[in-house]
Amino acid sequence: MRKIIGITGGIASGKSTVTNFLRQQGFQVVDADAVVHQLQKPGGRLFEALVQHFGQEIILENGELNRPLLASLIFSNPEEQKWSKQIQGEIIREELATLREQLAQTEEIFFMDIPLLFEQDYSDWFAETWLVYVDRDTQVERLMKRDQLSKDEAESRLAAQWPLEKKKDLASQVLDNNGNQNQLLNQVHILLEGGRQDDRD
Repeated sequence: MRKIIGITGGIASGKSTVTNFLRQQGFQVVDADAVVHQLQKPGGRLFEALVQHFGQEIILENGELNRPLLASLIFSNPEEQKWSKQIQGEIIREELATLREQLAQTEEIFFMDIPLLFEQDYSDWFAETWLVYVDRDTQVERLMKRDQLSKDEAESRLAAQWPLEKKKDLASQVLDNNGNQNQLLNQVHILLEGGRQDDRD
């Protein structure tokens, strides 16, 4: 039986540690962020949709999108935010659905790494959803260290996403990354072997 597992987490929660490990084990992992990046390159579907909507002014001399300008155009206007969320969301969902169908032809089990899995309602795509979880203080500390941010900067970045506590209630499996990397990957091993962690209250 085919099994598709969705993986999500938060900024600096350790999601890439898990997805890198799964790839090393020979599993296919679809990376939603990488898909979006491809779609925004010249000739990609998102690139075309954005240029058609905003005009040639959002293209740099090298042919790439002028991301700072694009961000200011979208975030300064609630109507544009609504348009962007709807159109970009639809195109991304269609592309991810195509990839999911292709992999389902060849893979018994594969993974899809979607940062906004719960926020954008992808839950029903998956047999299981795995959340890479850390408590808030650890998350802030790791983000400050990773990106050289102040505490306030780290807090404001985290405020833009749903808190991991909220996602914890929605996920079918929670991978606790408050410890070290070995402890995290050991939990992945257990899940891959079909074990269940029964310590979820």
